[in-house]
Amino acid sequence: MKQFLLTMAGVVAGLTLFFVGLPVLFVVMALSASRPVPSASVLDLDLRRQISDQDPQNPLSVLSSRPLSVMSIIETLHRAERDPRVRGLFIRLPEDGLAPGAADELRLAVLRFRKAGKPVYAHSQGIYPSGVATATYMLGASADQLWMQPGASFEATGLASEEVFFKRLFDKYGVKADYQQRYEYKNAVNPYLYSDYTPAHKQATLSWMTSVYLATLGAAAADRHQDPAVLRKAVESGPHTAAEAQKLRIVDRLGQVKQAEDALLRRAGSGARLLDFGDYASSVRRKDLGPASAPKVAVVYAEGAIVTGTNDGGSVFGGQQSIFSDDTAKAIYDAAEDGEVKAIVLRVNSPGGSDTASEQILAAVRAARAAGKPVVVSMGEYGASGGYWISSEASAIVAEPTTLTGSIGVYGGKLVFGQTLARFGVDLRQTTVGGPFADAYSVGREFTPAQQAAFAHSIDLVYDGFIQRVATGRKMSPDRVREIARGRVWTGAQAKALGLVDELGGFYEAVAKAKQLAGLKGEVRLKRMSTTLSPLAVFGHALGADAASLHVLARAADILSEPHVQGAMDELAEARLRAEGADVLAPLPSWR
Repeated sequence: MKQFLLTMAGVVAGLTLFFVGLPVLFVVMALSASRPVPSASVLDLDLRRQISDQDPQNPLSVLSSRPLSVMSIIETLHRAERDPRVRGLFIRLPEDGLAPGAADELRLAVLRFRKAGKPVYAHSQGIYPSGVATATYMLGASADQLWMQPGASFEATGLASEEVFFKRLFDKYGVKADYQQRYEYKNAVNPYLYSDYTPAHKQATLSWMTSVYLATLGAAAADRHQDPAVLRKAVESGPHTAAEAQKLRIVDRLGQVKQAEDALLRRAGSGARLLDFGDYASSVRRKDLGPASAPKVAVVYAEGAIVTGTNDGGSVFGGQQSIFSDDTAKAIYDAAEDGEVKAIVLRVNSPGGSDTASEQILAAVRAARAAGKPVVVSMGEYGASGGYWISSEASAIVAEPTTLTGSIGVYGGKLVFGQTLARFGVDLRQTTVGGPFADAYSVGREFTPAQQAAFAHSIDLVYDGFIQRVATGRKMSPDRVREIARGRVWTGAQAKALGLVDELGGFYEAVAKAKQLAGLKGEVRLKRMSTTLSPLAVFGHALGADAASLHVLARAADILSEPHVQGAMDELAEARLRAEGADVLAPLPSWR
């Protein structure tokens, strides 16, 4: 009886929210996004805040902020290329460094936009040595004109990374880092084990940093029609004032933001007006991209650490992105079983995560391929470790030149605090039942020799399994994979030379590859296979409604998904809510 009453309470609360709260929410969103698109518009894209690779998994995050993602930007620009109302694009560059993979993807979108005959101006109020500053410069250099504010500084003179090592602190206070790595380049836990770079750690870091640096400057030189060596010499001779940067042909024009905007508006033609990029994106956003009658290519999004399970809602208004194995695998299986879908593009932006969760997603990739659906992976900023695991047996892998990938390795272990706590009068004591491995993960003491051997065996099994999957997917011998694995991170450009990546490019290059493998001609329709919570599910979880309550809400949602109801809602508002063990994590750059 109690459960029945709780269920009914959840149903009543959910229906009240559904019939009262959601309509109000939709009306508010419609009113806030109903600004018409002027007949002569210049899109105003402000990148001076952190952007994700993909839209938030929680659609209600739009209520606490107006998120920008690389994917939403390039999709919107793709629409704008053919929209006669859009005459140009104005970009506000951040003062710090963009993620290299994100800058690569945005650069390709800018070049496509320019190829459509529409001008792009970028404006900088200074570029400073925080993060990958040369990636920000690379994006600015892809514009028709790169402006800089007078008196600003250009300090993108190179790349720097700084690691914090804790070994001496741990020694001082009795903390023991009891970890194992497979192998020497799997350096995510090196700061716990050492007080300085190991030779392998330093070698790998210098290698991929150099690759990123040369790729960003090389792309900037190509877009500015300059000799790469000349541009590199000019950049490295800094820091420079804006006037010095112009004299060295690092930037094109000097001027305030308003002057740059007015110059682009004049070029765009009589009556041209600035339009906020987010407003335009809301006005043109639809679930699927492309002609309705065209063959369909499914798109599955995966961003964040890879974890087991399903998204239960998390924070109502946002939270850290994660790749939930149940949700992502289901989206791939759904695409494989959809008779209208001819191929699948899996967008991956992940430094890794759980090996078992990664294997669950990889199994879905295998099933899709077995069903005759090519699966092409498009890597963003990261496709490393577990991110490479889920990609390893795809039909093809497309990565940006600066994508961080590989990291084919594994680590695991624990931090031991027994001696540390004992100094403060805190004693940890274990009580166990069962086998000798029962208390292996106790933080009070190190692994016993038997536990260490058993743990090493489990780590070896995970590593060997990873090697075999890469060997199978990339058609290499296991011995060859072991040579280039050992936990080492590679950039996309390096990985292509090693055979770990098929092509260099962005999302739309991956779509083109999927079309090729599926034998498709002409335009395709991109169908998003959602791993995103619906607004109903978010509200239901926030209210604590159980499965029965959510089932009632889901049935109501089915009614709203009918085409004629969808059409009525489109008439009400042009805009819709924005969709948003052993570890196999890759080390993240310390500039983040």
